Amino acid sequence: MFDYALMKRFLLALAAKIMNEKDHLNKLDAACGDGDFGVGMYLGFKSAQKAVEEHTTGDIGTLLSNTGSAVLSSVGGASGPVFGTFFAEMGEKAKGKSEIQLGDLATMLEGSLEGICLRGRAKVGDKTLVDALEPAVKSLRESVSHKTELLPALQGTVEASKRGCESTADLVAKHGKARYLGEQAVGHIDPGAYLVQIIFETLLSVYKSSTLQN
Repeated sequence: MFDYALMKRFLLALAAKIMNEKDHLNKLDAACGDGDFGVGMYLGFKSAQKAVEEHTTGDIGTLLSNTGSAVLSSVGGASGPVFGTFFAEMGEKAKGKSEIQLGDLATMLEGSLEGICLRGRAKVGDKTLVDALEPAVKSLRESVSHKTELLPALQGTVEASKRGCESTADLVAKHGKARYLGEQAVGHIDPGAYLVQIIFETLLSVYKSSTLQN
């Protein structure tokens, strides 16, 4: 189970991790785009960090929605709307909840995936974050179906997102600036897919640390 306090710790840890990865994200984006993805995400999650710190209602839905709004309002280009949608859609599905179970998390992330695909019209194979997000969401839903415990379910989700992220190195981009590079971007992973991997890795890490404390 994820309660409000744990979700808040996750979001703060994620913001810190992404800000720390700024230069690496820029480097990944330099091979596939303008080279400023890390800067955008740094600004977005610095704003999100403040929004999370100030949130005290105990409602996971509004916590996530505020995170999405902070990212959306502070990041330009396509990245702000995409990652803003990620958290906003999670928040919409968690509205009014002070704790969430594995099935809730799967539903929340399915909402994120659907919202992002509708907004960007991307699909698996297009060399975008969807290549990491869709297999992760499928893994999580399978864990729910098999009544898997939360820790191994999260571990499976991390592995699925990692495989999806790594698969983007072999793809030709169909969206964003990278689509103009054609074969030149082959051999480089998509920075958005890598950020999705970071999200699931951080979620697992925070959950594991909470179980050790208890």
